[in-house]
Amino acid sequence: MAEKIVVTGAAGFIGSHVVDALLARGDVVVGIDNFDSFYDPDLKRANLADAMLHPSFELVEADVRDTAAMRRVIDAFHPDAIVHLAARAGVRPSIADPALYAAVNVLGTTVILDAARAAKVARLVIASSSSVYGNDATPPFREDDNAITPISPYAATKRAAELMCEAYAGLCDWMKIISLRFFTVYGPRQRPDLAIHSFTRRISAGEPIPFFGDGTAERDYTYITDTVQGVLGAVDRSRTSKPGHEIFNLGESAVTTLSELVILIERALGMTAKLQRLPAQPGDVRRTLADITKARKLLGYAPSVQVRDGIPRFVAWFRESGIGAASATTAARG
Repeated sequence: MAEKIVVTGAAGFIGSHVVDALLARGDVVVGIDNFDSFYDPDLKRANLADAMLHPSFELVEADVRDTAAMRRVIDAFHPDAIVHLAARAGVRPSIADPALYAAVNVLGTTVILDAARAAKVARLVIASSSSVYGNDATPPFREDDNAITPISPYAATKRAAELMCEAYAGLCDWMKIISLRFFTVYGPRQRPDLAIHSFTRRISAGEPIPFFGDGTAERDYTYITDTVQGVLGAVDRSRTSKPGHEIFNLGESAVTTLSELVILIERALGMTAKLQRLPAQPGDVRRTLADITKARKLLGYAPSVQVRDGIPRFVAWFRESGIGAASATTAARG
C-alpha cells in the first residue's frame, strides 16, 4: 500500500537514494533539504534529478532547524512516516565547528520530533552513526552496548539525538521511533570529501592521498543499496511495531583496513596510489564492526554487497557518470 513519507536531507548521498527507492515502490514523498554549502549544492540537485521528474515527489527547500517551516510542511502533508536523514556529517569538521554540529544534529532532530508530535505523526526513522560507539565498545558492536564515551563532537551529537528520541518515545506513548546506526556508507553519489570518493579522485588525477595513521584502522564499509534496504525495512517495521524507541545497526559486519581499502581502489582504477603519510587524527575511532543480528531478525536486513565488489562499482560510477566528473572538478576548485 502506498504511503506518504517525508524525507529530510533528501538531496544528500543517502537521502536521495532513499527517495528514489520509496518512489520506485509507489510511495508519495516530500523531500526537505536546505542545500547548504558543505559541498557543492549543484551535486545535490543532480542527486534528485530523477526524483524531480516523478509525479509523486515534491521538494521543499528549508532548514530542519526552522521550527515554523518544519511544522508547516508536516502539518500540510501529514505523512504516514518521517525519515530524518538531514545532518551535519563528518568527524574532523565537527572538531572545528562543534556548535554548528550540535545545532543541526541535536536541535534539528528535536525540531523534527516535536513537529511530528504536534501533528500526531507516530512513525519516525532517524539516522544515527556507528561513531556513537567510540573506542570502548568491544567489536562486533551491539545496540545494547554502552555508548557513553564519544570521541568527537559529531559522535556526541548523534548520541544526543538518540537520547532525544528516547525522551520523546517516553513522553508520547504512541510514537514509534527507530534510530539507525549507519556504518561507513559508500557508493554512487557519495560526498566528495569522504575517503573512498576522495581517494578515487586523487589517485585518478595522480595526486597523493592523505593516509592517516599506520593503515591498520578498520572500518565496516556498507554499500548504499544495503543501507537503503535497511532504511526501508525500518519504515515498514514502524507500521506494526509497538510504541517506543528502537536502535538498529546497519553495516556489512565485516572489516577492511585502510591499507586494504587503498589496494582495492588501486585495483579498480588500474593505478598506483601516492601516499601522503600523516599522523592519526583526533576523533577517528580505531575500528568499527556491526553486529547486525537484530536488524536481520526484525528488519529483514540482508546486506549483499561486499567491499571487494562495491569498490569497483563505485569506481565505475565515478568514471562513467557526469556527477562523478563534476565532483572531481568541484574538489579541484577547492
